[in-house]
Amino acid sequence: MAVIIGIDLGTTNSLGCVFRDGQAELIPNRYGSFLTPSVVSVLEDGKVLVGQPAKERRITHPDQTFFSFKKDMGTDRKYKAENQEFTPEELSALVVSSILEDAKAYLGEEIKEAVISVPAYFHDRQRAATKRAGALAGVKVERILNEPSAAALANYRGEKELRHFLIFDFGGGTLDVSIVECIGTVIEIQAVSGDNHLGGDDFDELIVRSFLEEHKLKKKELSVQEYAALAKKAEQCKIALSTKDEETLHLTVKGKVYESTYDMNRLMKEGAELLMRIRGVVAKALKDCRIHSRDISKVIMVGGSSKMPLIQSYVRHLFHKKPAADSNCDEEVALGLGLFCGIKERKEEIRNYILADICPFSLGTEVYNESDPENSLMSTIIARNSVLPCSREQTYTTVRDMQKECEYKILQGEQVYAKDNVSLGSFKIPLTPLPQGEEEIRVRYSYDINGILMVDATVKSTGKVYSNVMSGGMSEKELEERMKALALLKADPFEIPENQRMIEKLKSVYEEASPGQKDVVQQLLLMFTGAIAAQSPAGIEHAKKMIGQLLPQLEVWDPFVDKEQWNDLFKGREDDWDDPFDEEMPDGWYDPDDHPGGYLS
Repeated sequence: MAVIIGIDLGTTNSLGCVFRDGQAELIPNRYGSFLTPSVVSVLEDGKVLVGQPAKERRITHPDQTFFSFKKDMGTDRKYKAENQEFTPEELSALVVSSILEDAKAYLGEEIKEAVISVPAYFHDRQRAATKRAGALAGVKVERILNEPSAAALANYRGEKELRHFLIFDFGGGTLDVSIVECIGTVIEIQAVSGDNHLGGDDFDELIVRSFLEEHKLKKKELSVQEYAALAKKAEQCKIALSTKDEETLHLTVKGKVYESTYDMNRLMKEGAELLMRIRGVVAKALKDCRIHSRDISKVIMVGGSSKMPLIQSYVRHLFHKKPAADSNCDEEVALGLGLFCGIKERKEEIRNYILADICPFSLGTEVYNESDPENSLMSTIIARNSVLPCSREQTYTTVRDMQKECEYKILQGEQVYAKDNVSLGSFKIPLTPLPQGEEEIRVRYSYDINGILMVDATVKSTGKVYSNVMSGGMSEKELEERMKALALLKADPFEIPENQRMIEKLKSVYEEASPGQKDVVQQLLLMFTGAIAAQSPAGIEHAKKMIGQLLPQLEVWDPFVDKEQWNDLFKGREDDWDDPFDEEMPDGWYDPDDHPGGYLS
């Protein structure tokens, strides 16, 4: 029997997981470890080593060994060794192949499909490259899952009341922060923020730079092997500081021995810039969904670098609460992927869970900039953090008299100017020559959880529809199935019968309500229609629950109950949204007793 497995394709390490016997089960590799280093080394005869053997060659053969190539997914970068050339997805495919071989040997079954995780802020090119890596490894990859979504699923145990979790995923090369809203069996990502060039590796590089500066050494003065040895010792020093108060780093350069002693206070002081970058990423996620740090119910630490005591203490300082972190931080995403495989296979134990993801980057088009015609602007159609799948529409007009066509550009990103965003494609739309502003183009974007973007442009004068599909490398059959599903999204969500009935019910109650009740019913109606417009499963679930509790009481309203009792349900709180944290980082916030520690991977 063929199975589906989840693959956490990490910057530093990769893992495989499967759902069987009612639970997620990690897949050990051929060396008995769950962690397979995401490292590839090319031998002199052109053959390659993957995983732990390749990692061992980082010092002895640094020019033939590749790592951290996940950071370059979706780019044109080439890695060269022994007269061979590799793209980032080809190197990733070698790691995926290794995981697949280990899974097949461990499970004794064929692997029919894989679900691969990516950072939530990966744009479409990076996601398409990840799918290509799976295809090159010989496995079907229908679904790419955001890493924080998988981590949330791994940590979720069912919540009767609405809760907000923050997933802090700090790996070797990336930081991924997500706000997750949970209620019942619905897990919904509210906002994501990240930096794909900020991770535990940056603290290794920090120690390397610090060591060189202390001893007034320059990188060019070291041989390739000496510098590789220093990088390895820096990583070992960082790991040692997870369990020791201080660690001394020794390095021999041209026969002379140099040494430096590091403790957590030194790492905190020299790493202040990195910590502030971490703060900025976390603050952005909080601001995007207008949640204050004190409104987070639980902070979940994920990723191998989250084991660093410095990082755990800093997160505790930001949120004034101890984060949830254990010695298996680097396994959380893989375990969540295993659970998702169970959902995908409709396993009885988990089939009712709903995992709602979001659009990590805004999608839009290029529009004319009247004040600076040479510098076009970005016009957003689907805003970032919109719940997927979703469909949105905008109308545009011509900017010149007798304009016969326009080149419609599809963009992804958050920058104000079109040129600074990622171009996903373009197509030409014929127009009827009319005076400026009289021809209109109504554009609809429909986007789904598999990265399929359907763009429909309707020309007002002719009624003709011109379409373009960004498929992310899907087969024609898969694309056809997804396009049918996306077509259903094009209906106005307010036209769904169940939603219509609820809206009409609230309008009816409002008509019959006394003056003291009308404000409450109106608040319920606005809350419900807002959740529908946002296509938020968790928001709709929450609104329905509140309406279900209040409507029966409103319909048989007790005139002896104070109006203020109802109003209290809707009172908000005004916060200073210039900064979602209450205070700046004070000196000496690090306390080694705040955490249990644990080994880094």
